[in-house]
Amino acid sequence: MSELTTIARPYAKAAFEFAVEHRAVDQWLEMLQFAAAVAENKTIASLISSSMAADELAKVFIGVCGEQLSEHGQNLMRVMAENGRLGVLPAVVAEFQLMKAEQEKSVVAEVVSAVELSTQQKANLQASLEKRLARNVKLNCSIDASLMAGMLIRAGDLVIDGTLRGKLGRMADALQS
Repeated sequence: MSELTTIARPYAKAAFEFAVEHRAVDQWLEMLQFAAAVAENKTIASLISSSMAADELAKVFIGVCGEQLSEHGQNLMRVMAENGRLGVLPAVVAEFQLMKAEQEKSVVAEVVSAVELSTQQKANLQASLEKRLARNVKLNCSIDASLMAGMLIRAGDLVIDGTLRGKLGRMADALQS
């Protein structure tokens, strides 16, 4: 996965800087998401991995995307096709989204809990995370009954494991050392 990120980052950075310069970050995100969805299509994915000439591949890809791509977006797809990188479009989108969140000083926190969180608990958790991360936090909450108790929070690089299983694992490690 880190190899895909390394390959995708320069394309995402170039697209993001261009989008910021032209005040079109949301439009570029939509365009890249659409192109990534096209790249993940089974038929197109087989074309991308085939030995088709880069200019032909770019022509087909841009033709499928149609008017969803601006002129500059089409140029990016041509460059990516020439370099054999159309397959990393989903990773480009992920990197672009991270750059957008960084610019907006926001982060999405994935919260997995053993039971449904109340509205008050969600508000308290959101406020605590916003204070700790110094960012606007959006919570994506889900339930996993196998956790038994507690919650697992992932926000960017931060992982907070407050699950019963995690606490017991840390206790076992401490007792063994």
